[in-house]
Order: sequence, then C-alpha cells, then structure tokens
Amino acid sequence: MGVSRALLDVTPLRTSPDFRRLWIGGLLSGLGGQMAVVAVLYQVWESTRSTIWTGAAGLAQALPIIVFGLFAGALVDRVDRRRFYLATKIGQAVCAVLLTVQAFTGGSATLVLVLVAVQSLFVAGGGPASRTFLSRLLPAGQLGAGLALNRISFQGAMLIGPALGGLVISEVGVGGCFLVHTVTFAVALWTAIRLPPMPASPAPGLTGVRAGLRFLHTNPAVRGALLTDLAATVLAMPISLFPVVNAERFGDDPRTLGLFLTAIAVGGVVASALSGTFTRARRPGAVMLAGALTWGVALALFGVAPNAWAGLALLAVAGAADTVAVVARSTVVQRHTPDEFLGRAAAAEQIVGQAGPDVGNLRAGLVAAGSSATAALVSGGLLCVAAVAAIAARTPELRKPDIR
Repeated sequence: MGVSRALLDVTPLRTSPDFRRLWIGGLLSGLGGQMAVVAVLYQVWESTRSTIWTGAAGLAQALPIIVFGLFAGALVDRVDRRRFYLATKIGQAVCAVLLTVQAFTGGSATLVLVLVAVQSLFVAGGGPASRTFLSRLLPAGQLGAGLALNRISFQGAMLIGPALGGLVISEVGVGGCFLVHTVTFAVALWTAIRLPPMPASPAPGLTGVRAGLRFLHTNPAVRGALLTDLAATVLAMPISLFPVVNAERFGDDPRTLGLFLTAIAVGGVVASALSGTFTRARRPGAVMLAGALTWGVALALFGVAPNAWAGLALLAVAGAADTVAVVARSTVVQRHTPDEFLGRAAAAEQIVGQAGPDVGNLRAGLVAAGSSATAALVSGGLLCVAAVAAIAARTPELRKPDIR
C-alpha cells in the first residue's frame, strides 16, 4: 500500500460540499462543546466544592441520551431528518445562550445542571439524525473515510478544547467559554440550513421503538457490532483507575495522570491520520474485531506495565485501537442498516457509546475496590478479549467481505 493510501482519506471533503460544511460545523461545535464541559465542571465545583455535584454533571449529560435515545431515533425515521436536526441544533443553541447568560449573572449549580440536561435531551435527537446523513451525502465507498474524518474532528476537539477552555476561564471566566460555545452553534446551524432535504423513507409498519429493537436483535452484523463495543467498554474501560494506578505505581505525579488521557487521545489521532489503512478495507467487521481485541490486550498489559513510559505507550496503542474499532463499527452499522431503520440504529449506537464507558468505569472501580487496580485492568482486558473472540466466532457476518 502506498503512503498516500495509508493516510487519512480526505476525498469526502473534496467531492461533497455538503459533507464539507457539515464537517466544519461539527469540528467547531465540538471544540466549543469541549470548552463548555470544562466550564460546567469548573462552575459547579466553584459553586459547591462537592465531587458529588461534579459527578452529577456527567449524569445530567448521559441520562437523557440513554433514556430518550431510541424514542428520538424512531422519530428520526419518520420525519425529514434535516429539519429534525435543525430543530435540535436550535434547541442546543438556545441552551448555550442561557448557559452564557447565567454564567455572567451568577447562576447556580442547579441551574447549570438543568440546562445541561435539557441540552443533552436535544443531543439525544440530533445525534442519531446526524449519523444518518453520511449515507445520503457520500457514496458507499466513501463511508469509511467520512466516518474517519468525523472521528479525527472529535479527537481534535478533545485534545484542544479542554486546554483552550482552561485558558479562557483563567482570562475571562466561565462566561467566555459558554460564549464561544454559543458562537460555534451558530456555525453548526448555518451548516444544517445548507443541507439538502432528507425525507425519511416511507416504511409502513416498520416504525417505532419496538420494531427498532427487533431489527437490532435480528440483524447479526449490527447486533455483533454493538455487542463488540459493549464488550470493549463495559469490560475494559480504564479511565476510573488512572488516579489509583498513578498513586500506587507512578509516584502520584499529577503530570503523569494528565498524560494518561493525552496518550489515549494521541493514539487515536495517529490512527485517524493513518486511517486509509483500514477505511478502504472490504472487511470492516474483521477490522472492528481486530481493533477491539488489540484494545483489550493493550489495557491488560498496561495493568502490568513496568514503568510510566511503557504504560503511556500501551495507552497510545489502546487509543489507536479504539479509533480503528469505532470507525469500523460505524461502517458496519451504516452498511447493514436499511434507510428506514437508520435513525434507530444510530440512536442505539449513540446509547452504547454513551452508556458503555460509564458502566465500564463503574465496573473497574468496583473490581479495584475489592482487589486492586492491577487486577481490575488485567481481568478487564482479558475478559474483553474473550468476549470479542466469542462474538467473532458466533457472528460470521462480521468476518465476511462487504459487497459494494
């Protein structure tokens, strides 16, 4: 494979003006969103000095997506998806304006969490809608490249947004972060307005949450893709263990703790930059399985890493494997889901992506409390490998080449 074919494939940005505008809007709104996350945590902590309240901030963001995601996905499959997406972006923008106003007028932690929860309710609808766009805007052969481009924009926002948010807070306060958040939503609204109409395919009798759940259960490839993601996150998510690992094995140096998360993000960015090596593959299911297996092995080895540098290298490998698995999983879901079910499948993917890491971090913390962080990491990584291997063995559809 030539060097150019190994690098991130930017063909969708060159050939599709609608995708290009959508991608730019997503990149900017993602950057503003990450700055807002820092602002929310900072304001809630400054108002309460309570870790319970800062934990509640994450819960306020996750619960609406988990509870209402499938219902929103069913609605996406019945309406014009562009109009629905535009409505959700307007709702998010209004919440961003209100967060900005309360920050400059001395709002309370309770008000912040309420606004975060309402904004997340709109995300529960807008997320599945936006995931259906790629199959309308790009040919089938460019789906993987489009997903990889979306992934690297997300990772770029994760890398830059929090640091930029901290700088803005130090200079002008949390209101400045929320103001940037609002401006970036204005860009996202512009990109949504410029999208072509995207009416849902008429599908009598195939609408509703129950039909969506039945589809997810009976489609082996989509079911296997979602189960693989759950196996990787629920069984092997390591982030809640980083503080105790850092304290027990690496001198409790806060610089090392910060590098743990950075290493995962750097690995993901590198994998995205070289995503041409896997987005063109004819077996995205097999690529997904390989990525999930590598994730589990890398985290098990991180549990016994002899020094901080080896640990950081293994976390970078895990981050790269996660990106490969996520992009390939989304490719599998997109290619094996009929248009009339795409909103509900996208909602299920969003719920799995939101709930899996939260449950996985809880599992890791409980196991470590009853044994040790090393035991939690090693057992989680090995369980992930075993579960993914079982899914691969029972789901031959994931190992077959796609027909384009």
